[in-house]
Amino acid sequence: MRATSTRTRLLSALCLLLLCACATLPPGPRNPRDPWERMNRTTYKFNDKLDKAVLRPLARGYQKVTPGFAQTGVRNFMDNLNYSIVMLNDLLQGQIKPFFSDTLRLVVNTTIGVGGLFDPATRMGIDKNDRDLGQTFGKWGIGSGPYVVLPFLGPSDVRDAFGRLGDDFSTPRQYIRNPYWNYGLWALDVMDTRARLLSLDRLLDSAYDPYAFMRNAYLQRRDFKVNGGQSASEDEREQKLFEESNGDEGAAAPGAPPQSAPPPAPPDSSQTPQTQPPQ
Repeated sequence: MRATSTRTRLLSALCLLLLCACATLPPGPRNPRDPWERMNRTTYKFNDKLDKAVLRPLARGYQKVTPGFAQTGVRNFMDNLNYSIVMLNDLLQGQIKPFFSDTLRLVVNTTIGVGGLFDPATRMGIDKNDRDLGQTFGKWGIGSGPYVVLPFLGPSDVRDAFGRLGDDFSTPRQYIRNPYWNYGLWALDVMDTRARLLSLDRLLDSAYDPYAFMRNAYLQRRDFKVNGGQSASEDEREQKLFEESNGDEGAAAPGAPPQSAPPPAPPDSSQTPQTQPPQ
């Protein structure tokens, strides 16, 4: 039943993509990694309107009324809940030492950290890794395929789209039978993810071509995660790539107005709210 529900959502998203392929393309050369740009721009506009009408105001309200320590607790809890995705992909990538380190991290934060609300593992010096199935496919030599913007889920490529389906079955939340807990945790995950990205709104809104900026940032980050390896300074390197993509986007658009220097991007900032609804 759950697999059928997931396939139904994916087919519905693909049908919406095909029906919406009517956007006008800007002048200039096309990006070879984005052969579906007309369709993608239409989907991006749909997602952007939904975000500005619903998700962004809710996230701002959540951030305004929720104390900082409570937001940190929610963030820690959701990261801990979804950390099984990292551990599974440790094994699939043959990262045995990180697997045991990540297992220890999960145990420490779940027990001493009171179900993941606190993060004592970081204070103990246990590294926090970030791996997913799309990255694993890339490590296995599978090509990324064309860039694609998924309805409701945001930027992706063909490889990562299939990776998300696998990751969706790797988190304990998907196996909670109680619908109230299931939907509640899903809504909390979406709200937490969107709240983390609020600091990037001004950067994205000021871009000459927000669609191209988001595409460049996403593709650069995913290329780094597949080919750049993991390191202690991964967050800083991803932040630099994200900021550099703004310059690439402006240079690719002749006649673009000058832009002010972007604010610093938070860790893991190139992700967008892509959490799938519960099955």
